[in-house]
Amino acid sequence: MKALTWHGKRDVRVEEVPDPRIEQPTDAIVKITSSAICGSDLHLYEVLGPFLHSGDILGHEPMGIVEEVGSEVTHIRPGDRVVVPFNISCGHCWMCSRGLFAQCETTQNTTTGKGASLFGYTELYGSVPGGQAEYLRVPQAQFGPIKVPEDGPDEQYLFLSDVLPTSWQAVQFADLPQDGTLLVLGAGPIGQMSSRIGRHLGAARVIVVDNVPERLEMARRHGMEVVDSADVDDVPGALIDMTDGRGADSVVDAVGMEAHGSPIGKAAHAIVGALPDALAKPLTDKMAIDRMGALRTAVKAVRRGGTVSISGVYGGEVDPMPMMEMFDRGITMRMGQCHVKRWIDDIMPAVLDDTDPLGTRDLTTHHLPLEQASHGYEIFQKKKDDCIKVVLNP
Repeated sequence: MKALTWHGKRDVRVEEVPDPRIEQPTDAIVKITSSAICGSDLHLYEVLGPFLHSGDILGHEPMGIVEEVGSEVTHIRPGDRVVVPFNISCGHCWMCSRGLFAQCETTQNTTTGKGASLFGYTELYGSVPGGQAEYLRVPQAQFGPIKVPEDGPDEQYLFLSDVLPTSWQAVQFADLPQDGTLLVLGAGPIGQMSSRIGRHLGAARVIVVDNVPERLEMARRHGMEVVDSADVDDVPGALIDMTDGRGADSVVDAVGMEAHGSPIGKAAHAIVGALPDALAKPLTDKMAIDRMGALRTAVKAVRRGGTVSISGVYGGEVDPMPMMEMFDRGITMRMGQCHVKRWIDDIMPAVLDDTDPLGTRDLTTHHLPLEQASHGYEIFQKKKDDCIKVVLNP
């Protein structure tokens, strides 16, 4: 089959690789019909290369048609249309029984000290082949795959794999009060959906911050107030002024480790990225720092007693934070990988609603054949050609 494989920093290629096969009775094989490129994939493209191996298959936002199932998989069968959550969870362990599917103890990566395995996401998370391919082996398929209706375009359901539940969790973790103000930092796919979900769940105001005109225009099209950070010298100060001198009730950081405006962190990423893997791995895993611009803005723009929810991925171990200010202002912070299946029942009514209240069909800006995946990564990372979200079709 054809699959997108990693070969080095900014070097991804579509190649012929062996077809996946059933290896465990809890496996399924899915023929992929759509697979999106995620902002987290760009961390692999740029920063996390030391934990990848040449030929690794990327991608963790897939859906398709079930081709084959193992003997212990009973809730789906060949011919079913399914969405595959990005994290791999069993559904029955101690963590899963508490809805903490991203920490599943069956697939937890104890040797690297990380949580549940993820599709297409480095040796830290299990080195599981990803879904930017023609076919995907799905472990723990007795629980994971989400069966969806046969009708409707893929994009009506595709974002149940990651974008929608991650955004839903981001807003839930932000403890948004009814008729409160939600601030969303970053207007990429997660930021777009977090802002729409915030409005859907009752926010009186939603303010979105970014510096890419096309992203701001999309947010504005969906009724959000927008702030172009490129036009503001003091972004937290401007946001506090917009909120009666108090700050937002709830803030979602949808940016993460590669935030703009963080020169020290950017320089550190560049230095470590130039080292051989044997040296880069321990530095990245134990001594890394992040580009903290977005998170610092979140801390300074939330009101006293407010909540900051972090959905953007961070990987630092020695990140400096303004602890005195955070403590004095009584800020609550919640974060973590999304527990995808925990939120599906809450999201599904909006996904099935013909009025499309979350605008799931107004997120993708680029449909590309799988063969053009490397071009998709380039324009997504460099924000070329008005690119906000890329969907690959094998």
